[in-house]
Amino acid sequence: MIRFHGRIMRLLRSFGGARQGNVAMMAGIALPVLLMISAGAIDLHHMAKVKSELQDALDAATLAAARSNYTSASDVQRVGMASLRANMPDYFKDNPGDVADFSVASKYEVTSTATVQVKTIIANVFLPPYGKLFDDYLPMTATSQVLRASKNVEVAMALDITGSMKNFMGDLRSAAKELVSIVVQGDQTLYTTRVALVPYARGVNVGTFAETFRGPLKGSTTITGATWADAAKTISDSKNGTFTANSHNLKVGDTVYIYGFTSNSGVNKTVHKVSEVPTSNTFKLQGLSGSYSAASNSTRYLRKCVDSQCRIRVTSAGHGLIEGGLVEISGVQGMTQLNTYHAVQIIDANTFAVAFNPNSLPANYSKSGTVQCGWDGCQQRVFYNKANSLTKLPSTNCISERPRGNGSPTDQAPGSNAWLGRAYLPSGSSCQPGRYLPLTNVLTGADGLNTVIDGYQAEGATAGQTGIEMAWYTISPNFGSVLPTASRPNAFNPAETIKAVILMTDGEFNTPYCEGVVSKDAGSGSIDTDYQINCPSTNGDVFTQSVQICEAMKKQGIVVYTIGFNLGTSRGKAGIDTAYEVMEACATDSKENFFPASTGTDLKEAFKQIGRDITRLRIAR
Repeated sequence: MIRFHGRIMRLLRSFGGARQGNVAMMAGIALPVLLMISAGAIDLHHMAKVKSELQDALDAATLAAARSNYTSASDVQRVGMASLRANMPDYFKDNPGDVADFSVASKYEVTSTATVQVKTIIANVFLPPYGKLFDDYLPMTATSQVLRASKNVEVAMALDITGSMKNFMGDLRSAAKELVSIVVQGDQTLYTTRVALVPYARGVNVGTFAETFRGPLKGSTTITGATWADAAKTISDSKNGTFTANSHNLKVGDTVYIYGFTSNSGVNKTVHKVSEVPTSNTFKLQGLSGSYSAASNSTRYLRKCVDSQCRIRVTSAGHGLIEGGLVEISGVQGMTQLNTYHAVQIIDANTFAVAFNPNSLPANYSKSGTVQCGWDGCQQRVFYNKANSLTKLPSTNCISERPRGNGSPTDQAPGSNAWLGRAYLPSGSSCQPGRYLPLTNVLTGADGLNTVIDGYQAEGATAGQTGIEMAWYTISPNFGSVLPTASRPNAFNPAETIKAVILMTDGEFNTPYCEGVVSKDAGSGSIDTDYQINCPSTNGDVFTQSVQICEAMKKQGIVVYTIGFNLGTSRGKAGIDTAYEVMEACATDSKENFFPASTGTDLKEAFKQIGRDITRLRIAR
């Protein structure tokens, strides 16, 4: 036994001392371990990557659910899962272990948990619970929480739909509707999300709101009578400054009109004052002392004027005219000389006077006739144009910039001393055909956002300052008190309501106004000079006044986004005198809120980014 034991020990010592094949044996022992370590590293890296992707996707999905106004579990789950699947297309399909739950902890908090099964190589050998090798899965879990801000959203879009946008209106309509779909939520119970549309060209067509915004327009009144002188009396003689007319019925100081004398007499077809009345059949006139002959085959006459200035007195009850105002008289029968433009002089509330042409003797008034005032605030505008010729333009349902001269921009409600600017424009050359729509969350139907946007067509010049101003008014509670209840803006309170204005233009502002008419300093391409009034812009330079309006908005906490479409990067002289500079200066942040765009795709992307940013502002955390 002892020998056997010794032999065994020597054999073992011999085996242990042998050196042949050591490397191969050690490699054979170590290789499986190294392979498992490498596979495990691949597993760990893959799991870490999926874990990170899952967290990012879940955060985005929870944010999407929170941005919606939904409060029911099923709606929140639906919105969250749609986003999660879009961001992780390889998961949440066939594996029953891929699950996610979105819930509303309170109406202001959305929470979520998601688990995906990550395919591994050997990780389960070391990790519980199964210890399986190859073709197995490990769960990766992430959680997310988003606090909703209890904020309403009000957005006004000032959209340039001028003629230069003709080839891009499809892109603009699509872009505007895309923003509407992002901002306006279907469920308005948690908070309201509303959008207003302010399309502009030569002005903003406010439609049925015209009278509310720019005030009622004065119409015509009926003429019931017109006279200028008594019946004609024959002058039988004129010698040494004494005129003879039987029973002339004149007195000193009366005004008379004389005619029928030779044209070079200095007395014919002129108005004179009676200086003396020697008898009931004779009289003398101031400044006349000679003898005056009748024109060939003519009878000499006098007519005693009913007015001291020998004007035509017109009767029209409650005419409401103003001293010196231009009017148009039409439809008069008999005294047809009245049927033209006149500057009126007021006699009393029911009577006014107009001058007549002494070379064209008025006939007697027969019947009919109307008088229509022609100043800013009337149904039509009569004015001297840039060439100093009298011109008439009809009123429209469009508004121009509110007249303020050198004053600061104001968003006070319109009223008797604070109406918005009117827009008198030639027929067939409207300010623009697009409809103004105040704040609403209605998407379709006659008054739906998408329906109205689809109706926009390109036409006209660019009164960008008016579009900017009207967008401000549309979300201002100060101005909005005159709007229907459903469209009235909320109070200025950033903690409760986000207010944003989007300003979009594709060209230079070229259409300022003076007294309701495009001013004489309008830019090239604005309107025919025949329709430009002979006075400069009431509010001054259009670029300056635009930036002033933007500054007033921003001081109220309104976020201003601007889109410059096909503007290039053109800059003018010192100061702000190009549309590009206006858009840059108007934006709340010229780097974050100003979007230059050069293609239709850029335009749509700009609106989409703005829509997302506005909804982002509603998230508290």
